[in-house]
Amino acid sequence: MTDFATYPDLQGKVALIMGIGQVGPRDTETWGNGAAIARVLAHNQVKIFGCDLSMDAAEFTAKRIHAEGGICDVATADVTKSADIQNVVNAMMSKYGRIDILINNVGATVSGDPTTLSEDVWDSQFALNMKSTYLSCQAVLPIMEKQKAGVIINNASIAGLRYLGKPQVAYNAAKAAVLQFTKVTACLYASKGIRLNCVVPGLIYTPLVEKFGQSDLEADRETYRKITQHNVPMGRLGDAFDIANAAVFLASQSAKYITGHELVVDGGLTCSTGT
Repeated sequence: MTDFATYPDLQGKVALIMGIGQVGPRDTETWGNGAAIARVLAHNQVKIFGCDLSMDAAEFTAKRIHAEGGICDVATADVTKSADIQNVVNAMMSKYGRIDILINNVGATVSGDPTTLSEDVWDSQFALNMKSTYLSCQAVLPIMEKQKAGVIINNASIAGLRYLGKPQVAYNAAKAAVLQFTKVTACLYASKGIRLNCVVPGLIYTPLVEKFGQSDLEADRETYRKITQHNVPMGRLGDAFDIANAAVFLASQSAKYITGHELVVDGGLTCSTGT
């Protein structure tokens, strides 16, 4: 097993992960961001409860976690729907009676500029990338407030910070909204023992990227080329465990005085001139 950082204070905590599955090939050791976060938390003896739109994808992650001795229960949910989120929260509370960590990992991009993107696609991009975060926080924050403790980590993107050389205006705007939502909510709940932060991934090689590369669609293959033919100063793409290690650090007491922060994990891309 990979040697991950260990945070003793996390032992025995329970974490809810929205978006624990992954899309793409399974005949690979590559992990998606949500699955990798679950794996590193489980390594720290955190009990995992995860959901995904695809039960098959969620169960695949759970199987991988179980194989390494971790605890991981999963359910299916559409996190753009408040009723689905509440069902997952209720199931977790019934099993564990508390939620110490919430990871909002759901998101996806669709290409389009303001003149070509349809209103329906704009709305669906905001529902998936922003509304899902708001709905999860709406369901979990009252629980954490009663506990007088909790950590929420929202997965944003450097697309919310800068233009990345491709037309994805709805995704850019939604991820920028996630960053600001996190900052404002962090201030509102800082005195209540609750911390909120963002992990901000750069170009990360995940199973989804592999899927783009193997697609029959030229648009998908072009997305793959844009991701892999990059100008990252470190000269390489990140992987899901770069994101997972950042998220788990923010969940731990090592980050106890960090809230409202955006932790950029991008190999230096956003502070360079490359796109």
